[in-house]
Amino acid sequence: MKTMADFIIKYRWLIIIGFILVTVIFARQLPKAEIDADLKSQLPKDMVSRINTDKIDELFGGTEMLMVLVKTDDVLNPETLKRVRKLSKQINRVKGVDKVMSLFDLKNIRSEDGAMIVDPAVRRIPKNEEQKEQLKSELKSNDMVYGTVVSKDFSITAIIAVLKTNSKDEIIVPEVEKLLEDFPGDEEIFIGGLPYVRLKIGNNISKDMRRLMPFGLLIMLIFLFACFRQLRGVLLPFFVVIMSILFVMGLIPLIGWKIHIITVLLPVMLIAVANDYGIHMIAKYQEDVSSDKNYSNKTLAKNIFTSLSKPVVLTGLTTMAGMLCLMGHQLIPAEQLGVLAAIGIIYALAASLLFIPSVISLLPRKIPAFLNSETKTNRKPVLERLLEFFGKIVSEKPKTIIVVAIAFMAISSIGIFRIVIDTDPNGYFPDNDPVVQTSNLINENLGGSQNISVVLKGDIKEPRLMNKIDSLESAIGDFQEVGATTSIARVVRQMSRALNDSDEVWYDKIPDNRNAIAQYFELYSMSGDPEDFEKLVDFPYEHAVITARVNTGSTSVIRKLIYRIEEMVRGDKEVLLIGGFGAVLTDLAKLVVNGQLFSLFLATFLVAILLMILFRSFTAGIISAIPLVISITILFGLMGYFGIELNIATAMLSSIMIGVGVDYTIHFLWRYREERENGLVPQAAVNKTLTTTGRGIVFNAFSVIIGFVVLLISSFLPVRFFGFLVVVSIFSCLIGALVLIPALCIVVKPKFLEPKK
Repeated sequence: MKTMADFIIKYRWLIIIGFILVTVIFARQLPKAEIDADLKSQLPKDMVSRINTDKIDELFGGTEMLMVLVKTDDVLNPETLKRVRKLSKQINRVKGVDKVMSLFDLKNIRSEDGAMIVDPAVRRIPKNEEQKEQLKSELKSNDMVYGTVVSKDFSITAIIAVLKTNSKDEIIVPEVEKLLEDFPGDEEIFIGGLPYVRLKIGNNISKDMRRLMPFGLLIMLIFLFACFRQLRGVLLPFFVVIMSILFVMGLIPLIGWKIHIITVLLPVMLIAVANDYGIHMIAKYQEDVSSDKNYSNKTLAKNIFTSLSKPVVLTGLTTMAGMLCLMGHQLIPAEQLGVLAAIGIIYALAASLLFIPSVISLLPRKIPAFLNSETKTNRKPVLERLLEFFGKIVSEKPKTIIVVAIAFMAISSIGIFRIVIDTDPNGYFPDNDPVVQTSNLINENLGGSQNISVVLKGDIKEPRLMNKIDSLESAIGDFQEVGATTSIARVVRQMSRALNDSDEVWYDKIPDNRNAIAQYFELYSMSGDPEDFEKLVDFPYEHAVITARVNTGSTSVIRKLIYRIEEMVRGDKEVLLIGGFGAVLTDLAKLVVNGQLFSLFLATFLVAILLMILFRSFTAGIISAIPLVISITILFGLMGYFGIELNIATAMLSSIMIGVGVDYTIHFLWRYREERENGLVPQAAVNKTLTTTGRGIVFNAFSVIIGFVVLLISSFLPVRFFGFLVVVSIFSCLIGALVLIPALCIVVKPKFLEPKK
C-alpha cells in the first residue's frame, strides 16, 4: 500500500487531469440518451406473453388504443353528439391512427324488408325526445356498442383510436390533445389508454431526471458542509459524485441502452452511495490533521490511502456485488441498472482512492474551524457524545440488545405475509392523476382498461369452430372481472338477429352450415365494409381473436383470470395462444418476484463470501449477515404493514440495501479488530471504534439516507415508496452496525477479531 501511495503522490497531476478528461468525454454523450417508456420492452424477448402479444399484432394489426372519454349528463344530447362526430372524423385523419371506434364509426346491423342493412351506430343526430329514445333503444340492442363505447347510463361515450404498429406516441397524443382544444364543449374530457400512459411516463421520467439530480446534489452539499464544515471536505466527495454520475449516464447511449422508469434511480443512487468512500477518507483526514502529530500535506494524503484503502475497496466490492445481483432479475431495466450502478461505483471508488489523495497532497494542511473551537471549549461534539452513549449501553447490556433485535425482527416478519405484488402502470400515479381517473372511468363504465386476448386457429367460417368461439367468449364474459368481450362470433349472432328477426329458431343463433355463415359475410359486404372485422378475424378467415376487457388493473386478479382461461382451453389444439397487455403485466409480476428472491439470496451469499475472504473466517460472513437479515425482515414487514406493493421499483431494494448496508459493518469490524490488536478489551475496543470510525459510519449512512430522501418528490409513486423504504432499511443497517454488531462482538467474541497471542 505504501508503494501505491507513493505512486499517487508522484503522478498526482496526471491522475487529476485523467479523471477530469475521462469525465468530460463521457458527459458529452448525455444529449444522445433516449427514453423508453414501453413496459413491454422491459420483458425479455423470449417471454411468452411478449411473443404472443406481438403475434396478435401481426395477425390483426395494431391493438393499442388511445381513448378519449366524453362525460356529461346525457351523451345523446345533440351538441354532445355533434362534438363527438367532429372529433371522430378529425382523429381518424391523424397520422398513425389505423381506425376509430365511436358511436359514428361502429356499426349497427339491422333488418329492413328482409335485407341486412349496415349503418353507423348513430345514423343521425336526434332532434327531439322521441328520436333520442329510439336511438337509445337501438344502442341498447347493439352488443358492439352498449357498455363498450357508451356507458349503460349514457353519461360517458368513448372515441377509441386504434393505432398502427410502430406509431409514435409523442406525435399522436399531442395532435389529439390539440383537436380537443380546437373543438371545445361543455363536456368533461378524459384521455387514457396505453399510448397516453406511456407518453405520461416518458414525460415524468424526463421531469424526474431534470429535478431529482440537482435537488439531490444540493441536499448533499448541505449535508457535507454540516458534517465537515470545511471547503475541501465538501467539494472533494462532491466532485467524486459528479464525475461518477456524468461518467455512467454518458455510458448509457454509448452502449446502446435507453433510460427507463427505474433508471431514474441511478443518479440518486450514485449521489447517495458514491460519496461514501470520500466521506470516510475526509473523516480520516480530519482525524489525522487535528491530531498532535504535525503531518505534511503529502503525508496526510498517504496516510488516508494506506489506512483506508483496504476497507474502502472491500466496501466498494460488497456494494458492487449487491448492485450486480440485480442482474438476477429478468427485467431488462433492472439488469441494466445493476450493471450501470456497479460501473458508477467502480468509478467513484477509483476517484475516491486516487483523485482525493492527489488533490489533498496539493492543498496546505488545515485544521477544520469547528475542531479548533471544540478544543478550546473542551466540549465534545454532539455526535461523539451520542456514540459514547451507544458504547455505554452496548457494554452494559449486550445480551438485552440481541434479544430485543430478535424480538423486533419476529414482530416485523408478520407483515411479510401481507405483501401485495402488482405491476399495474396506473400504480405509478397518485389517485387524483388524470391517468388513474380515466382508467377508473373505463373500468367502471366501459368494460375495462386492460385486455386479455385468446386466438383460435382453423376454418373460422366452419359452424363448429364458430360455436366454440361463441361458447368460449360467453364463458370468459361470465367472470366477474371481465367487463366486456368481443369476437367474430358475436358479430355473426348480430347478423343472425337482423336476418331472422321473425324466426324464433335461428334468431340470435349461429347458422349450422358453413355456406350460411359465408353468405352472412357476403351480405354484410354489400352495405358494410369487410375491414370492420379486421380486429376480430384475419382475411383468410384462419385466425380469430376473443378479446376480454378486464375491469381492474390488479395484477393478482388478472393472473388468476388468465389461469382460469388457461384451464378452460387446456389441451384444445385450436386455441393458438393467449396474450394481450394483461398477460404482459402478469409476466412482469412473475419476473419481479423471481428476481427479488434470486437477487436477495445471491447478494447475501456473495457479501458473506467476500467478508469471509477479507477476514479469513467463516464466522465473519455469518456475523455480518445477521444485521442484514434483520434489516431485510424489517423492510419487507413494513411493506406488508403499510400496504406498499412489490413492483418494478421496490423489487430493487434488497440487493441495494445489502450492498450498501454491509459497508457499516465492515468499517466497524475492521477498526474493532485493530483496537483489539492494540491491546484493548472488548468493551474498550467497542467504545474506541464507535467514537472514531463510528463518526465516518454515521456520516456514511446519513449521506445515503439524505441522498435517497430526494426520491420522495418523484413523479412516480413506486419511486417515492422506494425512497422511503431505503431510508428505513439503511437506518436499520446503521443501528445494526452501531449497536447489534458491537453487542455480538462482546458476547460471542469471534476468534477472527481477537488479537493473536
